[in-house]
Amino acid sequence: MLVTEQEISELQNFVFQLNSVRDGVVVVEGKRDFNALRKLGYQGKILEFHKFGGINNFADSAAKYKKIILLFDRDKKGRYLTGKTIQLLQRRTKLDLSYKRKLRQITKGKIMFIEQLVCYESYFA
Repeated sequence: MLVTEQEISELQNFVFQLNSVRDGVVVVEGKRDFNALRKLGYQGKILEFHKFGGINNFADSAAKYKKIILLFDRDKKGRYLTGKTIQLLQRRTKLDLSYKRKLRQITKGKIMFIEQLVCYESYFA
């Protein structure tokens, strides 16, 4: 995959902004997504959706956070989970989808799945 200097710089800034968030948590679908964010340098709290055993258990556990940054994948399943999460949590806590949009803009749509971010890892050394 062709990667530009601008992408790398913007992605580093993206991770810096994520690390600056206080009282918040990033939500991803699973372990590979979790690992990809860690490899890029994200140090904050990450919840893996699949560890909760269902959308209702997830919603009840996630509602205790003041801010939830949703980083579900951009496939059909990820869009479904995003919609359901918004439906269940929008009145219980603050949901932030701006990082998902920023990621799409930075990678110019090349990244459909959060786990694909590992392809940038070598640029973050």
